[in-house]
Amino acid sequence: MNIRQFLDAKVAHALHMAGAPEGSAGMVRPSARANFGDYQANGVMAVAKSQGLNPRELALKVQRLLEAELGDVVEKFEVAGPGFINIFLNPQWVAGQLEQAYGSERAGVSQAQPPQTVVVDLSAPNVAKEMHVGHLRSTVIGDAVSRTLEFLGHKVIRANHIGDWGTQFGMLIAHLEELQKENPAIMEAELGDLEQFYRESKTHYDENPDFAERARGYVVKLQGGDPWCLQMWRKLVDVTMVQNQRTYDRLNVKIRPEDTMGESMYNDMLPAIVADLKTKGLAVEDEGALVVYLDEFKGKDGEPMGVIVQKRDGGFLYTTTDIACAKYRYETLGADRVLYYIDARQAQHLQHAWTIVRKAGYVPDTVPLEHHAFGVMLGKDGKPFKTRSGGTVKLSDLLDEALSRATALIASKSPDMDAAQQAEVANAVAIGAVKYADLSKNRTTDYVFDWDNMLSFEGNTAPYLQYAVTRIRSIFRKAGVEVTGLQGALVINEAEERALATKLVQFNEVVDNLAREGCPHLLCTYLYELAGAFMTFYEACPVNKDGVDVAVRDSRLKLCALVARELELGLGLLGIDTVEQM
Repeated sequence: MNIRQFLDAKVAHALHMAGAPEGSAGMVRPSARANFGDYQANGVMAVAKSQGLNPRELALKVQRLLEAELGDVVEKFEVAGPGFINIFLNPQWVAGQLEQAYGSERAGVSQAQPPQTVVVDLSAPNVAKEMHVGHLRSTVIGDAVSRTLEFLGHKVIRANHIGDWGTQFGMLIAHLEELQKENPAIMEAELGDLEQFYRESKTHYDENPDFAERARGYVVKLQGGDPWCLQMWRKLVDVTMVQNQRTYDRLNVKIRPEDTMGESMYNDMLPAIVADLKTKGLAVEDEGALVVYLDEFKGKDGEPMGVIVQKRDGGFLYTTTDIACAKYRYETLGADRVLYYIDARQAQHLQHAWTIVRKAGYVPDTVPLEHHAFGVMLGKDGKPFKTRSGGTVKLSDLLDEALSRATALIASKSPDMDAAQQAEVANAVAIGAVKYADLSKNRTTDYVFDWDNMLSFEGNTAPYLQYAVTRIRSIFRKAGVEVTGLQGALVINEAEERALATKLVQFNEVVDNLAREGCPHLLCTYLYELAGAFMTFYEACPVNKDGVDVAVRDSRLKLCALVARELELGLGLLGIDTVEQM
């Protein structure tokens, strides 16, 4: 339990003891201003209003009860305004919490109880197409949340739901067949530019009737399990995922080949699901197609919206696949929670599929199906990020550009650094900057991609945080001690020490919030604020200067060590590397 949860529970209990109904929740919020205390309980007024009580009188009753129960934890309480309770944590108690965190590799972050099995649907590129900037958010946000859930002790199953099935594979197989006639060894080689391969296939399909007829025939054969078509299809899938894996490795995301769960793996489930929906009276025939009518969604005419689960020609739709997908993740993977990192435009589609899933009883209401939607990356012109010619930006090209810029930046800042170290630092800065620029923005909104801002060593950027870590490491080198070798007690005296310590004890809470909300920007904001609090502390509270008492120095070094550990852990949860020097 993190500190906010601890205080929230105490306030809720005190509210009940003061006469409010059981279960009344006291909203405990971190203070935005120092004179408001370290935390503020501001749920008292809402409870008082709902019960017809005087808010200030209720707040005073709650304060007296909290004083009796939290004497060692809280230095003082203040009732402000009509019923806010300002809570000032006891510096000695905070120091004790930090001593425990100092002795923990996890910086005091507790593991979730009970742990869950969480399936995370992330990345989801398409076969025979290269990953582009549109795949960045689903990949890096999904990975950061997956890392955080694992850190908290949950079993995480990454589901890379690739687009590896559909009518487009007829034209792709037909074009691969033509290339194989020209070069029989192409089945053992890569296809080169996947985007060019896809465009050529589409051009042939649109302009050559014979090619188009052959392609449509291959779709039927592929869906019927023809061995040769399946072999050609597998070639397309494999070469695509080999290229994608290179991008995943460069991005430092934990997605492996065994995490691939494409649309094709649910094919065998679809006929039985449609038959079951029909048996349950959910799917009905309409002009030859099978349709599920949903009262929860209305069309323009006010009538229940119809969702097709099988076309009149017997084909299935993406909705049918997503129904099977949810069913599989619950029944086969044993999911307690399922998170989908898919852009906001798919919201209604998912809601249709999940409504059918619930009605059919495939996934109980106790298992959340959560669409963690996200906005798009924009250029400085406010339009979707494109190349100068207006084309889609390949993700590999974006990373190449980041590395080129970071290499020049590090060479200018650290010209005396040897070439190997420069290369290591440049790569960490480049990849970190790209990821952090995305992760630090609220995932529900669009954001503007700006090279200058993301590579800056000032402001809320990865280089700024990476530099903060290296600066703390240099403090320990100067002190001549190891980060884990400090014996003295941690003592909080100065205002800047207190501000930093209060920020440090919020780490557990922020990690919990990220795991619950699936929003990495919460952690980014915290890390940036922590680094800022550290800089203020370091300027005001000498550490290695002559004349500083050894006990004071060691106490402050412990604070420095905790800042470094939380920054390293936090950046690690975001999938961003730190370096020894910059």
